[in-house]
Amino acid sequence: MTTEELIEAGNRYLFSTYKRFPIVLVRGKGARVWDSDGKEYLDFLAGIAVCSLGHSHPRVVRAIQAQAETLTHVSNLYHIEPQIRLAKRLVENSFADRVFFCNSGAEAIEGAIKLARKYGHERMGGDRHEIIAMDNSFHGRTLAAVTATGQKKYQAGFEPLPEGFRHVPYDDLEAAAAAVSDRTCAILVEPVQGEGGIRIPSPEYLKGLRKLCDDRGLLLIFDEVQTGMGRTGHLFAHEAWGVTPDVMTLAKALGNGYPLGALLAREDVASVFVPGNHASTFGGNPLGMAAGIAVMDILLDGNTLPHCRAMGTRFRSGLESLKERHGVVREVRGLGLMTGVELSVPGDDIVVRAMKKGLLINCTAGNVLRFVPPFVVTEDDVDEAVGILDGVMGES
Repeated sequence: MTTEELIEAGNRYLFSTYKRFPIVLVRGKGARVWDSDGKEYLDFLAGIAVCSLGHSHPRVVRAIQAQAETLTHVSNLYHIEPQIRLAKRLVENSFADRVFFCNSGAEAIEGAIKLARKYGHERMGGDRHEIIAMDNSFHGRTLAAVTATGQKKYQAGFEPLPEGFRHVPYDDLEAAAAAVSDRTCAILVEPVQGEGGIRIPSPEYLKGLRKLCDDRGLLLIFDEVQTGMGRTGHLFAHEAWGVTPDVMTLAKALGNGYPLGALLAREDVASVFVPGNHASTFGGNPLGMAAGIAVMDILLDGNTLPHCRAMGTRFRSGLESLKERHGVVREVRGLGLMTGVELSVPGDDIVVRAMKKGLLINCTAGNVLRFVPPFVVTEDDVDEAVGILDGVMGES
């Protein structure tokens, strides 16, 4: 089928839930992808922070292949050896004592919401079920996750939404404290807001939330679906502030493209879940576990995260030079290889023109260009991306 025929068939047979660009990506290697017409692109989106180790990373591919030849799926009615191995790696390299595996970030958030509510009912006393979340946050598309999300545009048309969520401004400790009531059980926050526009909090914010939760007996939940697994140059973003949560959600880069999510918690919190409280048919699937083990091993080998930090610094330096030359750039911000460029104009047109020149990025919050490239990008890749953006902005 030609590219046009493929797109026509997709428009005919698929739900219209995505606004898709008019290309069909068919192959990827490292930081590059190719479309069905053979055109090559430098991928600075990485499946929206998913393929952080690059497309078709050989160690991840080999791990999935070997597991597929051994055991593809068994029920969680039985112990699953690779699931135990990945859980051990996550626990030994985080604050957590227990792990629950699922298939996506939204599922991990759903699990965190259920866990917090059950903890509230059993350990806090009274009707402690309410969760404080942040304006401009994003936590997923399932009904509870989209209700926790602090953006009305994702909720429109799905009312009535589940009750039990209160939203306050991000990076505002006074607002968070004022929202706590005798119904509150937890605070849910992204250490860095991704869909909200790559918003990085002030140095005292996460520490302040930790103290607030300690003082008021609340759970602190970090949504690290986008920021986790090395994206900010740390294995988990909260490490940059020296703050640990009680509960954390992971997904996206954990499987480097294989659908995989995880819910992590301290022992005293995780223990409120007992058999029958929560489950996932495909959660902890041996294939996903094999991918996750390979990802963890690569991230922990000592070279990947320093390279991520170095490339992030180089990239933002290049973007700052664009700010000096192009009045359209208001601000450059980011950590590691999670970077946002806030514009004085809507960003969609720049995204399209960059794609035509061979660079894949996207726009979030209307006017923030988001860059979440694979960690395997080189100095030449970074300089090429800056050069393409320079040309595109020069056309404005």
